[in-house]
Amino acid sequence: MFGTDVLPGLAPGLLVPDETDWTSATTLTDGTRLPELLGSAARLWGGSSHASAALAWKAYSYWAALPVVLGWAVARRVPLLDADTTLIHFADRRTLVTLGLRQSTQVAVLPNDPLAVTDPRQVRVVADEQELLATLRSTLLAAHLSPVVSAIQGEVRIGTRTLLGSVASGIAYGLLTATDSVPGSTVDSIDTLLDALDLADLVELVPGADGKPTVQRRTCCLAFTLPSPKVCQGCCLRSS
Repeated sequence: MFGTDVLPGLAPGLLVPDETDWTSATTLTDGTRLPELLGSAARLWGGSSHASAALAWKAYSYWAALPVVLGWAVARRVPLLDADTTLIHFADRRTLVTLGLRQSTQVAVLPNDPLAVTDPRQVRVVADEQELLATLRSTLLAAHLSPVVSAIQGEVRIGTRTLLGSVASGIAYGLLTATDSVPGSTVDSIDTLLDALDLADLVELVPGADGKPTVQRRTCCLAFTLPSPKVCQGCCLRSS
């Protein structure tokens, strides 16, 4: 969708054929490897512990959500990326963290999908669009991202709304970036997903200089507090 199979935060091809040197994202939710995630952010960007945590989360949640939201928007095929299914490593020091999927990762599909008649160990057939979105929410948000949020808040005092704002903006930005691959209205797809995840109030789509929709955040990722301050394109500070 992006014209390449090499993206800085994802394993090439998404699936990890050899899990040596990888661990599941449950090592973040239980706190075991959370210091590595936060330390990686401090190494890359500096700043306070709060800013490092916010930016670590911004990057992590973007890469974790990307395969799920694009799978849903483009093909109505949702890889079930709970914390156990998602694999991570910190070996590539050019990026915060690298995420991949276990070979055993299930994909949720609708009954009319050609994959619906394949191996049930790999494919979960859901009844309709509503159940597909509910499955997306329960695996990505409830069983993965929300527990990582709780783990981060156990280390650093930072608001849930601030962190979930990055999830909302990452979903919107990811879909807008891949808009040529998304059937129908990309804006409608963004609205549907954010409504399903109860994140719609955290971002707004506004026309950019070229008239195309851009993401306007209603919370801040704290990048402006870094030693080399950055104000992101959709930062809420721009509108104040």
